[in-house]
Amino acid sequence: MESVLPHPAAATDGTPRPLAIANWLLFVAALVFLMVVVGGITRLTESGLSITEWNPVSGAIPPLTHEQWQHAFDLYKQTPEYREINGPAGMDLASYKFIFFWEWTHRLLGRLIGVAFALPLAWFAIKRAIPQGYGWRLVGLFLLGGSQGVLGWYMVMSGLVDRTDVSHFRLSAHLLLALFIVAALVWTALDLRRLVRTGANEHSRLRPASTGVAAILFVQLLLGAWVAGLNAGYVSNTWPLMNDRLVPDGIDWSRGVGFALTHDPFLIHFLHRWWAWVVVAALVIFSRKLKPIDRRPSIAIHAAFGLQILLGIATVETGMNIFMAALHQAVGASLVAAVTWGAHAYGWSSR
Repeated sequence: MESVLPHPAAATDGTPRPLAIANWLLFVAALVFLMVVVGGITRLTESGLSITEWNPVSGAIPPLTHEQWQHAFDLYKQTPEYREINGPAGMDLASYKFIFFWEWTHRLLGRLIGVAFALPLAWFAIKRAIPQGYGWRLVGLFLLGGSQGVLGWYMVMSGLVDRTDVSHFRLSAHLLLALFIVAALVWTALDLRRLVRTGANEHSRLRPASTGVAAILFVQLLLGAWVAGLNAGYVSNTWPLMNDRLVPDGIDWSRGVGFALTHDPFLIHFLHRWWAWVVVAALVIFSRKLKPIDRRPSIAIHAAFGLQILLGIATVETGMNIFMAALHQAVGASLVAAVTWGAHAYGWSSR
């Protein structure tokens, strides 16, 4: 069906502008992707607890004077992480400024994403340019972004009193919500682009095959977040064996299977390694279904998981090199976007 929508340049107040909104959403998705990467670096550099207060507005400005820097450092000195780890290691103000930079950058990106979403949303709403049925979706995406900020502070709070690190459960929730937001942004943008092409205001649906692949990938992403939260990547720097064994020594079963599955770094590292192949098998099967429908997402999925496997191995064998580990997380986020693209295409083909 030929599009019945006017060219964006000809749009006036009250005229839907799906292409402009789709491009905006993809831009926001790219910003969230960048924030995921910076968040990974923040975790890898152990910077996440360097800012002990949550000031959504005034916190956008970093300390500017020596006195302000010293005040922020003094607040950090009250945390268990400083008292038990960094203080005895001799952290000085210069070292503190390094970890402060990454956490501040991560939070600043969150603020920029909020502005990059809220202002255009208000503009499109005022111009009555949002296509029918999309207003609630865009508001929902905005609320998800706001909840991500709250969840991030909830995560930080877990490491300020009784722990030297944040809860790996809260860390995984924070990361997985960010990846879900990326997927939701991409999915909505693809719906809007289809509206531009066909003029039909219909939405793609998540089919059982796509749901199954997403569930399998979700498990791997959860395990990866727990590996990061528990520093489990450091328990072995060999592949495919872990310290010369298929099933590593060191797994603590004394508190039961459930506790080991959710807390033991050796077991979680082991599961993250080998569940990856379940993910690969599922993605290959799904990509084969996609190939006759749309080769582009099929190629993107293959490229992403192939690179992700190589980066995962390189991250292990380099002893959690920050550059490799950050790339590993970045490609993981790209894989989520690629699978979302494929699931969207598959949803249309099954209508």
